[in-house]
Amino acid sequence: MYVFNSNKPIAIGCDHAGFDCKETLISLLEGEGRLFKDYGTFSKDSVDYPDFAHPVANAVESGEAAFGILLCGSANGVAITANKHQGIRAGLCWEVEIAELVRKHNNANVLCIPARFVSDEDAEKILDTFMNTEFEGGRHADRVDKIGC
Repeated sequence: MYVFNSNKPIAIGCDHAGFDCKETLISLLEGEGRLFKDYGTFSKDSVDYPDFAHPVANAVESGEAAFGILLCGSANGVAITANKHQGIRAGLCWEVEIAELVRKHNNANVLCIPARFVSDEDAEKILDTFMNTEFEGGRHADRVDKIGC
């Protein structure tokens, strides 16, 4: 069960520390026939993570993308950057249970993975869980509604 609109692409981006993991996740998405748009970076050369987090967040916020995936070394930088956008709820996920909870309880629309702290195999499991977990709504919806400033 894929809970996000499958007619829209998934926005994906990273900095240099997340490049290898991004490539792994892109291979997974391609293998599943999922649409995606890669916002870079396109090499392991040192870059500034906001240059890639903002375009991914913009794509999700505008409705151009079904959801976003961001990767950097700790995932804190990309999560902080993406969460500056009013319509974004970026969740930092380093294990499957966290990915499940950010979807169920926070209705996260951007998945942030700390590439230096998770294996490629675990990143794939985290992404699968994120994509296939529905928001519970109810009391959680009331809380999510209070997030915006």
